Formats: sequence, structure tokens, C-alpha cells
Amino acid sequence: MRAAYGVIAAMPTPGQAVSGVFRGIQWGLDRMVAVGYGVMYDYIVARFRPYRELHDEVLRLVEGSVVPAANRREIRVLDVACGPGNLTLDLAAAGFETVGIDAYAGLVDLAREKRKAHHLANLAFRHADLARGGTFPDASFDRVVNIHSLYVQPDPQRMLREVHRILKPGGRAVIVNFTRRVWLGSTFREVRRREGWGAALRCLLWVLPNSIFEATRKRVRPQYWEEAEFAAQLEEAGFKVLELRRTFFQGASLLAWVSTEVGER
Repeated sequence: MRAAYGVIAAMPTPGQAVSGVFRGIQWGLDRMVAVGYGVMYDYIVARFRPYRELHDEVLRLVEGSVVPAANRREIRVLDVACGPGNLTLDLAAAGFETVGIDAYAGLVDLAREKRKAHHLANLAFRHADLARGGTFPDASFDRVVNIHSLYVQPDPQRMLREVHRILKPGGRAVIVNFTRRVWLGSTFREVRRREGWGAALRCLLWVLPNSIFEATRKRVRPQYWEEAEFAAQLEEAGFKVLELRRTFFQGASLLAWVSTEVGER
């Protein structure tokens, strides 16, 4: 009788069962969106010139900050919000000991499949949200890169402080953040006016998926920062701003090259 009671007590209540079904559906939807985003992102990066140029720009900064005689396997680089791992793969292919993390498990799974295909022993991917804290010990990395995820952080200052904490003394980071939302209709018309129909149609490779993402993402107030605000946020987190410049699609983003050494020039 007691055994039977124990089995009954262990059975989920109707509310728990419904909750479990909804969690399963949510997991499936998140997975589907992540996989769809990853496939689309791969397609865009390969064909949308501004994205390729931005990735090359970030890679050049990281490589240029390392002395030629250095053993790159001894230099640890973290790609925060790595998505399906395109830039992370480039950093590892350049010889750095590289880790990519993302809060979306589906994207991490896609990135891990790419790692297997490229056979890169100096590359790892983790499912993690850096802003939650405790993901890595203090002073774990020599370089950190983060592209286009800061603006959707609920607490971007917390993210910046975490980046500062996990960087070694003298470590550097590349952080790219949007200055504004890129609207579909007005952007298409402006590019068509300035560069013609061909360029306007090509810009849809990125503008259209980005507009869909903005319409469906979690409702977090976006942090679109101009130069003064971005610099102030970085300095508040403890960084020395070495360089701050416009980049990406018609200057829609700011690239910050920063150091943990406040006195550095």
C-alpha cells in the first residue's frame, strides 16, 4: 500500500504535466529558431560584404595586437555570443587558443558541428551566458571579442564588467555595438537612392533577417549608444578606450578597442 501511495505521490499533477508540455514546446521552438538563424547567418556572412569586412577588421585587430614572435597557442581568445561560430573559427584558424560561448544551446550545437568538420584542436564551444557571472575565473583570457550582442543585454554594464574581470592584466577586447536600429524600408530606399537597385537588393541579405529578429526577439530595451555614451559605459566598467570608430553597414555600429590597463596608450 505504501509503495502504491509512493508511486501515486510521484506522479505529476495536471498542472505540472501541462507545464512540462509547454517547456518542451518552448525548447523545440527555441531550437528551431536557433537552427534557422544559424543557417541564415552562415548564408549572410558568406555573401554580405559588410559582415565579411567586419569579421576581417576584428581579426586584424586581434592579430595586430600580438607580437610576431609570440606562440599563438599560448594566447587565449574568447568570443562572447559567438552564435554559430563563424568568427570563432577564424580566430582558431589564425592559431589562437579560442573559446566561443553563447546563451542559445542550438547555436552552440551548430558551432560544435563546424568544429568537428574543421578538426581544430585549439577550439572549444560552451553553452553559457557570460552576463550571469561565474562562467570563467578571473584573468582567464588575453583577448575578448563581442559583436552585436551588447545592445540586447538587459544589463549591458554587467556584461562589460564581466569582460573586464575575465581579461588578464593588459588584456584587450574588441566590442562592436549598434548605434541605431536599421529599419527595413528606409534603409532599402536610402541604399537604392545612393547606390542603385543592385546594392539595395543585396542589402536585403542582412536587413530583412535583422528586421525579423528585431520583431521577434525578447522585449529588452535596446542599448543603442553613440560615441560619448559608449565610451562612458566602457570607462565605467574599468576599461581604457584605445580606439572608437564607426564600422559595419553604413556606419550603423561602433567598434571599441579597449584595454584593462587604464594607463595604457
